[in-house]
Amino acid sequence: MSTAPGPYDSGRERDRDEEGRARNQRPRDGLGRPLPYGADGVPRQPEGVVRAPEESVTEAQALLDAGRPFHAHEVFEDAWKSGPETERGLWKGLAQLAVGLTHSARGNTTGGARLLLRGAGAVSAWSAECGQVRPYGMDVVELVGWAEALAGLLEREGAAVDAVAHAPRLRGGSAG
Repeated sequence: MSTAPGPYDSGRERDRDEEGRARNQRPRDGLGRPLPYGADGVPRQPEGVVRAPEESVTEAQALLDAGRPFHAHEVFEDAWKSGPETERGLWKGLAQLAVGLTHSARGNTTGGARLLLRGAGAVSAWSAECGQVRPYGMDVVELVGWAEALAGLLEREGAAVDAVAHAPRLRGGSAG
């Protein structure tokens, strides 16, 4: 058996967090793409943070407004993992919307459109099941409309979008 590094082996030991779990520590750009070690990246979103739902929405909106949908996805993921079981569909759908925008801005328009529609479907289904159309001040109908419109644009144009220009307004107003 060869001990030579494989094609994906940088010769570095695997990055690990303080608990010893594998966790990539490479810096990332604003869209969450890994950069070379030592490069300047954007500050990483801390993982596993428990926030009040309103705080999650506010923090995610600030990240979306800054063109950092990948990082907004991490905020939604924390909410889905730490929140009540009854809200997991909402937060998971919102995370999918943020990842859909991430892929759309990275140029993966097919994947972006699919994730936007999957996230819109999840948020819409959760809303219908719970009978809530404005959870934590978010306008579900407007958010679903934003996702469907952006997915349509991606399917027609097939070109990357600007994450800031196309960021949704979670609590209503003019979505990008």
